[in-house]
Amino acid sequence: MGLHRAILGDCIDADKTIDLNSVDLIYLDPPFFTQKIQQQKNREGTKHFSFHDLWANDSEYADYLVQRLLRLKPLLKDTGSIFFHCDKTASHIARLLLDSVFGEENFCSEIIWYFKRWSNSKKGLLSAHQTIFFYSKSRDFKFNKIMQEYSASTNVDQIMQKRARDSKGKSVYARSEDGKILNGGAKKGVPLSDVWEIPFLNPKAKERVGYPTQKPVLLLNRIIELVTDEDDLVLDPFCGSGTTLVAAKQLKRRAIGYTSEDAVNLTNERLANPVVTTSTLMENGRESYNQHSKEAREILNGIDYTPVHRNSGIDALLKHEIDGRPVFLRIQKQGETTLDSLVSLKRSTKTKGECIRILIKTSADSVDLSEYLEGVYIIPSTSCLLHDFLSTGDRQKQDTSSQKPSKTPADLKSP
Repeated sequence: MGLHRAILGDCIDADKTIDLNSVDLIYLDPPFFTQKIQQQKNREGTKHFSFHDLWANDSEYADYLVQRLLRLKPLLKDTGSIFFHCDKTASHIARLLLDSVFGEENFCSEIIWYFKRWSNSKKGLLSAHQTIFFYSKSRDFKFNKIMQEYSASTNVDQIMQKRARDSKGKSVYARSEDGKILNGGAKKGVPLSDVWEIPFLNPKAKERVGYPTQKPVLLLNRIIELVTDEDDLVLDPFCGSGTTLVAAKQLKRRAIGYTSEDAVNLTNERLANPVVTTSTLMENGRESYNQHSKEAREILNGIDYTPVHRNSGIDALLKHEIDGRPVFLRIQKQGETTLDSLVSLKRSTKTKGECIRILIKTSADSVDLSEYLEGVYIIPSTSCLLHDFLSTGDRQKQDTSSQKPSKTPADLKSP
């Protein structure tokens, strides 16, 4: 048998191919009880993939799953684990079945896979997570601790100082006999939690192959790394387009998956040429997306807008339209000429259709912008207005002891 093999057929017959007590990890992503026919085409529109997720009732769905869970359990080593992927439509059914087959005492975690995606949601809250139940076959299961960076809100004392329990069992900073606070030693971060923020595959991701309900390789990487070592055997009873097999190959694990005829060919194609979508969010953290400068926040204070982080020519989008058109704003950057800032704004909004562009000028220069001004409003910031006021050579001299100033602070506020 190959190191990574997609098998045509139903996983209920897995025990005819796979030895008992030989599998280190079972990851299953079965039908979600959506009562729909799941279907999608590949990027080129040349192939159509689909599967039925239609059931007479929840009892029929539960019976389908429990029959397979009972056949899969003996394949696991005593040190093995099972990860069951589901969502709100069937999580209550899955939890009861897993408790029954694997035992409540072998429940390890309810993992929340959290992601952001756009949707014109119907009435109610936008669905932004799915659930993965983690069970072991015994309490002697394999587990590789994964550490993460401390959050930005973590107090430095919490990182540096050792913790202990006082006489009441309360967590306190550990102290030596003479009362000095003890250092906690080398810092490795914090253990991985049961909420995983891993981006959902966007429609343009190179990793997408057109199979409905396809999951990102990064999600499977994390699961596989958590409970297996190199050369361990991973089984995916509902492997679809083969994401689990691709992840296993990348991490030097052996893998077997059961799927349909079209998906077998698709899986083999992916194994021959694996593609994994990278994630800036996971590599650099959420703060890496935050490109909204402190200066922009100060200038736009009090304006109802949405910050634009990943566009070098646009800083903000107003939350309301003007005359039915979106309004884009750009703040002139330090050391940037007004012309450069204006050109950048126009370039970044070129494909935005009918819109209003506003450049907030922060420095004074005398460049002729007349040929570039079409479709752009230039508004001087408070600092720019003040600079102009203070540098105007022919401003009227005033006796401030007896006259009111010609400009008040209110006059200097940018609109």
